[in-house]
Amino acid sequence: MQRAKLYRRFRTLLIANRGEIACRVIRSARAMGLRTVAVYSEADRDAMHVAMADEAVLLGPARARDSYLNIERVIEAAKKSGAEAVHPGYGFLSENAEFAQACLDAGLVFVGPTAAMMTAMGSKSGSKFLMEQAGVPLVPGYHGEAQDEATLSEAADKIGFPVLVKASAGGGGRGMRIVRSDAELAAAITSAKREAKAAFGNDRMLIEKFVQNPRHIEVQVIGDSHGNLLSLFERECTLQRRHQKVIEEAPSPTLDATQRETVCAAARKAAAAVDYVGAGTIEFVSDGKDVFFIEMNTRLQVEHPVTELITGIDLVEWQLRVAFGEALPLKQDEIKLNGHAIEARVYAENPHKNFMPSVGQIRTWRMPEALDGLRIDAGYREGDAVSPHYDAMLAKVIAWAPTRNEAIDRLNRGLEQADVRGIVTNIPFLSALVTHRDVRANAIDTGFIERELTNLTPAPAAPHDLELCAAVAAILGEEAKAAGAEALSPWRTAGWMPVGRRQRGFTFRDRQGAEHQITLTYGNGPATLSIGERELAFASSAGTAGGFDLRVHGMKSHVVAVIEGHELYLRTRNGRFDLHWVDPFGGETEEQVGEDKIVAPLPGTVVALLAEVGATLEKGAPILTLEVMKMEQTLRAPFAGVLKAIKCKVGDIVGEGVELAEVEPVAA
Repeated sequence: MQRAKLYRRFRTLLIANRGEIACRVIRSARAMGLRTVAVYSEADRDAMHVAMADEAVLLGPARARDSYLNIERVIEAAKKSGAEAVHPGYGFLSENAEFAQACLDAGLVFVGPTAAMMTAMGSKSGSKFLMEQAGVPLVPGYHGEAQDEATLSEAADKIGFPVLVKASAGGGGRGMRIVRSDAELAAAITSAKREAKAAFGNDRMLIEKFVQNPRHIEVQVIGDSHGNLLSLFERECTLQRRHQKVIEEAPSPTLDATQRETVCAAARKAAAAVDYVGAGTIEFVSDGKDVFFIEMNTRLQVEHPVTELITGIDLVEWQLRVAFGEALPLKQDEIKLNGHAIEARVYAENPHKNFMPSVGQIRTWRMPEALDGLRIDAGYREGDAVSPHYDAMLAKVIAWAPTRNEAIDRLNRGLEQADVRGIVTNIPFLSALVTHRDVRANAIDTGFIERELTNLTPAPAAPHDLELCAAVAAILGEEAKAAGAEALSPWRTAGWMPVGRRQRGFTFRDRQGAEHQITLTYGNGPATLSIGERELAFASSAGTAGGFDLRVHGMKSHVVAVIEGHELYLRTRNGRFDLHWVDPFGGETEEQVGEDKIVAPLPGTVVALLAEVGATLEKGAPILTLEVMKMEQTLRAPFAGVLKAIKCKVGDIVGEGVELAEVEPVAA
């Protein structure tokens, strides 16, 4: 199966990627004494991976097809920088056989499998045929060459609904749709093909039986050029949203020791079918009884850190040693499983708005220290911009502990300590997810998040007295800093008096729109706060971990506060709270946007118009589809009415807030 491939020791490595994975590869390469070269687009000039690398080369404009997906420009960057090898990371060109071959043709070591292996296993259709020949169990499905609608429809009818329509070259849930009836099939195929073409440059589809209540199990494998092929235990990635993994853990809490060996042996058999060299992942789906092969990813996975934490193996280092031509340093029986690891993916997205991606500048970036079994893999820092052109993942928080329950607790503590502001993130959602009783009990399947979404995204809690006192203390603390005061005492900014008392009013608006009035009384004697008819003695002092200590009626609490203009973000023992300070002197400049406006929620590209002008629409009827951050977002009618105008066309690149359509309500 192997074609010609370079294996040689090199000193300079180009990382053909961006964000968290580029930073991750740079760290291991640097520890091995290698010189690193980053590549970047115009949108990433000031990105973290560019700053970390020894050198960096500009590829081109922001759009991935003009930069990170442009093979010719990446090869040119390698030559220009003197790189001898290329690590593709994951995503972008990591599973592109043409790119692997182009590296070989240019005399570059490609840190990954050969183009032939990639072609054989990177195609979901092709790999299923190989696994069938090798005797690896498969999910019933169609993975043939014919791609016309009639053939796909006939295949779906034969398999039986529900079915899964999947992009053959896809990953990360892109180009994938669950179809529950024949009436839904044509639209699902059209949408999946369009999304797959945009993300991977390939719109070939396969159809397979949708396994009810499925679990997602995958096995990490790695092979060298000396014929050694190892499995490094399995991971479970059952907690998914829109077929994208959210939480990953290793080992799987679902498998016992016998099942573990069975699935790992099947994975080694699958990889051996192509004499696999490099790091890869064999993915399986389980119906609770049997395990079926679904695909192989011929690259490093996002979730590889959990495998590293339970084995003590640096997978990037092993990838590089394989690329040097070295033999793997351990044999199969020398790889030991130690403890449990669990990972959460931190995304720039809003769980309360259907996980709409969030773009903008990161004004606050606080992550827990990588201590006590916590690991943080990040690709962003404070001040970095989150672009609409790329995947929305910001970082991964990974925890290790001797047991699964301890690892979950440690991960949740890490999430509770994380604060990212300026954009919206899914951190509170992740915390709610990992602490859900069914997750702890492992009573889950891949549809769990969708079913439990209401419970995982509850309406924000109203602030208690503690939060309102903390909000006042935070504002006074900022004023004290601005005035050069050393402490967070109220009288430092309000003015101490030997006799008499003064008052100052504060108004805060919570996320439900309710306003809260607080009166600060200060001067001669202890400061007090009046909230309604309650009078509370309070004081604050500098604390640890970026916050302050607040005493309310003699009880001390640690509070973390972030202030951005009039917006206050508080973290107390009661959770996270967002408050707006109605400053009587600062004015209010908020723009109120009515829900009836059909505007672009983020910068994106119009990829489909789904209704015609003059059409009568029910509330929620689809009007058009935008591609935003490599994912499709469908904009729908906010109420029943008539589509009066469409103010865009397919292919338009639109900015955030641009009005795209106008719906006229039906007269009552």
